[in-house]
Amino acid sequence: MSAATPPAPALPVSALLASALVLTACGGGVHGTPGGSGVRDPYFPKAGNGGYDVSHYGLRLAYDPADHHLTGTATLTARATKDLSAVNLDLLGMEVEEITVDGETARWNRAGQELTVRPREDLGRDATFSVTVRYAGAPETVTDPDGSQEGWLRTTDGALALGEPTGSMAWFPGNHHPSDKASYDLTVTVPEGLRAVSNGELRSERTARGRTTFVWHSGEPMASYLATLAIGRFDISRSRAGDLPVYTAVDPAEAAASRPVLGRLPEVLRWAERRFGPYPFSSTGAIVDSAASVGYALETQSRPVFPGAPDITLLVHELAHQWYGDSVSPESWRDMWLNEGFATYAEWLWEEDHGGDSAQETFDALYSGEHFGTEEDGEEIWAFPPADPPSAARISDPPVYFRGAMVLQKVRQVVGDDRFFSIIRGWAAEYRYGNADTADFTAYAEKRAPGADLEGVWEDWLYGEGKPERP
Repeated sequence: MSAATPPAPALPVSALLASALVLTACGGGVHGTPGGSGVRDPYFPKAGNGGYDVSHYGLRLAYDPADHHLTGTATLTARATKDLSAVNLDLLGMEVEEITVDGETARWNRAGQELTVRPREDLGRDATFSVTVRYAGAPETVTDPDGSQEGWLRTTDGALALGEPTGSMAWFPGNHHPSDKASYDLTVTVPEGLRAVSNGELRSERTARGRTTFVWHSGEPMASYLATLAIGRFDISRSRAGDLPVYTAVDPAEAAASRPVLGRLPEVLRWAERRFGPYPFSSTGAIVDSAASVGYALETQSRPVFPGAPDITLLVHELAHQWYGDSVSPESWRDMWLNEGFATYAEWLWEEDHGGDSAQETFDALYSGEHFGTEEDGEEIWAFPPADPPSAARISDPPVYFRGAMVLQKVRQVVGDDRFFSIIRGWAAEYRYGNADTADFTAYAEKRAPGADLEGVWEDWLYGEGKPERP
């Protein structure tokens, strides 16, 4: 029965209604709406896209540093969370050459970072589908609201791809918000003599006709901002931390300075597992690139990136993120303190467990200003509450790190050591491979510490404006 055939005008209204119901049931297929651009993140409203959930990214890339040209084919496997007439992807720059949905050519259009794909037929709710995008061009460097750079960063012998918070859209199309996590397979071809290092496990490496192809696999769910790719000349080390494979890639210029600290990586992991619970991924390691212009390290999943040789404190910080930020990822960018406050507190615990200041002594020094030299120098950490940064430019400011860690120490003061360490281990287990926000954490802490009065911690230290009165 065709929905395009009108009923005879002589039929009564009741018959017309019955006919309409039959037409709806028998023809016309799915009638969807566009998925929507952005997921209404409070700081990056255009990031991510509504209407679907990605389960896997298959990326095939080729890059030549000499001409700064990237070619890519990205295949996203996803599930529709509503009836869809169009699917939005985030992609910055690059030229799109072809798009298919479930193997059929699709129409598309672009507006800024939004790549809108229109399949030939609407996609029904809960349907699994694949989108393949062929693209090429000169990948861009992204400047954040806070002035830092990410995206595709050129180095002296290659490139370094970093994604926090939105840079991943510079080198592959996707649903670029931390609330949508997926597994990854990444195949990268580069000129012979260079290496391509990414997250997860190296499945194969082969050289032919002057080009080397590397195949990487990340089986555990990963937010796209945690995906990385380092291309260049690296000294490679393969070892084990217990049963866990360790793969480190170090720029030769940084090898001597990095060796003592990276050699302690198994020790740091053993300590972290005692404090935070089982390591959440199937491999670990590090990338040390000669990229001082980057100005920051990043907790890229299973293989943190360091722009130069790290010290032990920085290694502890980035490895702690594998639990807090990578396995348990923020629901939105407002929840950054759940990443950075926890990783900063891990630094305090490392010091406490290795003959340095206790976490309480570090807390006291921050509160008095002695940590920064003077109370006046320490005023910046009271600029805003860690759970509510005032803008996108401030989500990585000192209150998120230091005052975020102070929140955890206040919880520890209230509930005692046994309950506190049960809370932070349980938190990592409860939300393993998922997403959580600040309300989830406060509810979880209260559930695990019945009878403890944590309301003052939340009101004064987590959400309160200014410097709290110290009891």
